[in-house]
Amino acid sequence: MTEAPSQETGRIVFLATSPRVALGLLSWPAWETLRAADVVFAGDAEHPHIPYVEQATGAVVALPDHSPAMAAERLLEAATPARTVVWLAEDEEYDEELAVALGNRLVQAPASALPELEVLPGSYDLPGARLLDLVDVMNRLRSPGGCPWDAEQTHASLAEYLLEEAFEAVETIEDGDPLTPGPGRDALREELGDVLLQVMFHSRIAEEHEDDPFSVDDVADGIVAKLIRRHPHVFADADAPTAAHVAANWDVIKAGEKQRESVTEGGAGRPAGPGPGREAGGPGPQGRARGAGRTGGRAPGNERRAGRTAARHSRGGVRGGLGPRESSANRGATVP
Repeated sequence: MTEAPSQETGRIVFLATSPRVALGLLSWPAWETLRAADVVFAGDAEHPHIPYVEQATGAVVALPDHSPAMAAERLLEAATPARTVVWLAEDEEYDEELAVALGNRLVQAPASALPELEVLPGSYDLPGARLLDLVDVMNRLRSPGGCPWDAEQTHASLAEYLLEEAFEAVETIEDGDPLTPGPGRDALREELGDVLLQVMFHSRIAEEHEDDPFSVDDVADGIVAKLIRRHPHVFADADAPTAAHVAANWDVIKAGEKQRESVTEGGAGRPAGPGPGREAGGPGPQGRARGAGRTGGRAPGNERRAGRTAARHSRGGVRGGLGPRESSANRGATVP
């Protein structure tokens, strides 16, 4: 006596995509699943992937007026044995409620009628993807209908905040405990965000220049090119077996780029900038100043913090990130 062949179960696939990846760019498994699907559902007729999916698979069934429970009912009705149903995920809150509704229905169904449930990532966020969100938010703030205060700022009016946020980040590193999970590390993350906002804000303003615009992409392109040039031991065939060799190469390359006659030129009186060898006596601006017999760098800790506090009070500044403050550039502005 032979056994009857087992009936293939239905399949419900939640296709998850990243809003930070270009529309229509999906993984190969995602496209294979879409092409093999018997029906594709979406919660909204305006789902951004629908035009691309329809070109490859046919019509997408939108359920704009369905509650999560009603949408779960439609998916289960369509996921009959041997059929594949795809849900184009988009709204995280709605999709979570839909998954709960499906689970509640499935625990009541007989085992023989249970479809397979699967979450298939169609696209992924790469490291740094959330920076695109910051670009989008900054564009909205500076665009018509955005924030009046943000819209009227200039490079000059923001200059004090760039300096202040950098100082506050340093203060957090020095006064807190950035290596241990807890308040100190959380504060550093926040302060670095404030510094990043300054870079993004200035880049967005620069993008609006009529004659010589540049964007945050141009800023990033410039620093990437600089890092590659100044690390020939990584990206080319230069020899730099120790950190000291790296630091020496860095300043030689920098001097060539700046067309300086020596590595000590141009470094007096400036705090150490990014790059190798910024330790005491190293080839950074502080080290160059000490080596040349000049006084350079920042004031000692307590005096430096007192100076920053006095500077903030003299400007009428407040802590907690960028925002309208009483200053010569923004007198009369109010916090939105």
